Amino acid sequence: MKYFIVTYGCQMNVHESEKIAAILEKMGYSEGSSREEADIIVFNTCAIREGAEDRVFGNVGNLKKLKKKNKDLIIAVCGCMTQKEQTAQKLMNTFPFIDIVIGTFNLPKLGYYIEAVKKGRQLEILSEGDIDESLPYKRTSGENAWVNIMQGCNNFCTYCIVPYVKGREKSRKEEKILDEIREIISEGKYKKITLLGQNVNSYGHDLKDGVTFAKLLRDICAIEGDFTLSFMTSHPKDLTDDVIDAIAGEEKIEKFIHLPAQSGNNRILKLMNRKYTREKYLEIIDKIRAKIPNCRITSDFIVGFPTETEEEFLDTMALVRQVKYDSIFAFMYSPREGTVASKMEGQISDEVKHDRVNKLLSLEKSLQKETKDED
Repeated sequence: MKYFIVTYGCQMNVHESEKIAAILEKMGYSEGSSREEADIIVFNTCAIREGAEDRVFGNVGNLKKLKKKNKDLIIAVCGCMTQKEQTAQKLMNTFPFIDIVIGTFNLPKLGYYIEAVKKGRQLEILSEGDIDESLPYKRTSGENAWVNIMQGCNNFCTYCIVPYVKGREKSRKEEKILDEIREIISEGKYKKITLLGQNVNSYGHDLKDGVTFAKLLRDICAIEGDFTLSFMTSHPKDLTDDVIDAIAGEEKIEKFIHLPAQSGNNRILKLMNRKYTREKYLEIIDKIRAKIPNCRITSDFIVGFPTETEEEFLDTMALVRQVKYDSIFAFMYSPREGTVASKMEGQISDEVKHDRVNKLLSLEKSLQKETKDED
């Protein structure tokens, strides 16, 4: 029996797909090289942007012919997108050949749902779930091993669907994380450990043992072995001096920080509920550059947020010009149903959003050329 997994979205979803692969292999499936040879196809979805959902609907729809050829083919859709009950129901109604639709928190029971398909189609969405420490992984990222340190998010940025589909922040116990990393290092084939979380800086806030993200970083670095350590993603409001000091002082930690700014304008940042100002963000950048002169810094930006004026967009351009990032990711604002921003007045036209994102990416390209010429 063969399986084929289609993964959308962030590195956390890539890691989730490693869990899915391990569950399937424990059931006796082996990895297939194409959808055509698969006995089960799993779509692990993303809900961050509308385009990602559209691609899922399009690609799932293309499986109708395969299902006709092989009535025993099992098609499952899971992940962030299906955590939204309305979307999950729409998938089941639109595509009668889908066998399983489950949400983010149902993943540990994937094997159960596959067995239950014999009795009929499966649809179940749990509203909340704890971190399951029993799930195995089939690591698929070469010399890099992903390690999830927490799940969920408490920030409720007004444009973001994550808190609604991933739940509130829950940190893993530090000893569980350290044990996993010790086991990874003992295998001898992984040279890089990457810690994952929606906002890794807030790790430990929900624990009662006083552990912080900075302490976790230092304790991981104390593990014997030849490896480098990195993490994603950081929220500026929680990037403490202690974390910056840990990155600066620990040789094993990669000198790289992904620090999403999202906007360079204070009014827009407030509307986004980002909980920092342009000035505070630049203060953090200055601290990083002072303490870690060789640190690579990257960022995310959203253009065309509701009511963003041309002058406010130019503030973002000015921030990018001032910081001179090693690279940036620029996105057009995408309304997500259920978020505060989707209900805001003053939605920006697609034409304006396209123009702004192109200008921002063009600026990044020219700044990188300037830096290369200077070198």
